[in-house]
Amino acid sequence: MLFEHIDYLDENFEVQKNAFIGIKDGKIAYIGTEKPQEDFGEVYNGKHGLMMSGFVNAHSHAPMTLLRGYGENLPLDRWLNEKIFPFEDKLTDSAIAASTTLACAEMIRFGTVSFSDMYFFSQTMAKSILDSGIKCNLSRGLTVFSDQDYEQLEAYKDNMDLLKNYQNAGNGRLKIDLCIHGEYTTTPKVVEAIAKHAKSENVNVHIHLSETKKEHEECKQRHGKTPAKYFADLGLFDQPTTAAHCVWVEDEDIELFKKYGVTVACNPVSNMKLASGFAPIPKMLEKGINIALGTDGCASNNNLNIMQDLYLFALLYKGVTGDPTVVTPKQALSAATLNGFKSQGRMDSGKISVGQKADIIVINTDVPNMYPATDIACNLVYAAQGSDIKLTMVDGKVLYKDGEYLTIDIEKAKAQTQMHTDAILQQL
Repeated sequence: MLFEHIDYLDENFEVQKNAFIGIKDGKIAYIGTEKPQEDFGEVYNGKHGLMMSGFVNAHSHAPMTLLRGYGENLPLDRWLNEKIFPFEDKLTDSAIAASTTLACAEMIRFGTVSFSDMYFFSQTMAKSILDSGIKCNLSRGLTVFSDQDYEQLEAYKDNMDLLKNYQNAGNGRLKIDLCIHGEYTTTPKVVEAIAKHAKSENVNVHIHLSETKKEHEECKQRHGKTPAKYFADLGLFDQPTTAAHCVWVEDEDIELFKKYGVTVACNPVSNMKLASGFAPIPKMLEKGINIALGTDGCASNNNLNIMQDLYLFALLYKGVTGDPTVVTPKQALSAATLNGFKSQGRMDSGKISVGQKADIIVINTDVPNMYPATDIACNLVYAAQGSDIKLTMVDGKVLYKDGEYLTIDIEKAKAQTQMHTDAILQQL
């Protein structure tokens, strides 16, 4: 595909005007002010369009679209034990397939080209993800409340199956990570075993960490150390790790993140909705921590529109700190794009430059909220809406364009997800 007369956001988040951008073999093959002689196939008129890197949702639970609007106005521990866990006990493969497809559609619609997910029924999820055309780092959620060894757990069998059958499937679109749900939902020997498994397979790790004050403080009572120190001492951070939330981390934890290169996936909407608090993002940015952006699941957000989290991420720390200079628009855009790809180990995405994977979006700039365009980066963060996205492309393939899904039967996904949610609620 050749995009003609299109503006784009370069790797410094500066707008470049009226360009020609050619896509070939899943990559950006040409950028210039002159129309290329090479034939790139279909021509896309880029007038009133802004191309930029697609977004990365660095922490989600895709099938929780089933639980949108369910279990509201509760603190995390009650929310999980009284609402979420009982609902999840009723899940089926068909419910997971429908809800994962719906989640992929929602993310694609709002410009997410890749996401990092932890949940169950992972093989079913993998199929739906591959069919949708999106990218994903998928991990099988692991919880254990007994003294079982890792190899005795169903999660071990699932992890082995995923690594064997789905690692780098879809020409690398699907990557398999290993997961520890959290310190409070696992045992030290299983954490240590996951750490060794991740190292032997050379894969990334995805965890929840210090999401609530209760979780953080009770870990210190149990182990005499913070969750970050606990995981570090058990070897989990020896592999690239994405730690979701990190709301209650201490200065020593931030130093551990820096030492081990841990990515912090900030989930501002979910953390506010569950009244968990505010992660110390300005302090982490000062220390050079890789900060990515996540939505969390639909039961605690309640949508997968990453631009909503982008907006809140760029605003709330100004209010919390009383400093209007913290978290600049460029830092926010980095968190939503390049830093997310980095957390996934996808170093060939996140920039509009020749040789990069064509994981891109086009935003409609001919809408009232995008005028005047005095600073495009500021407009993208503070004014643009998810509904302004006109096109979503992954590996050079258009997945969404002008209201049409090209890989997903959206009406089927909506209807089936509603049907399964209704059926589960009747059982509770």
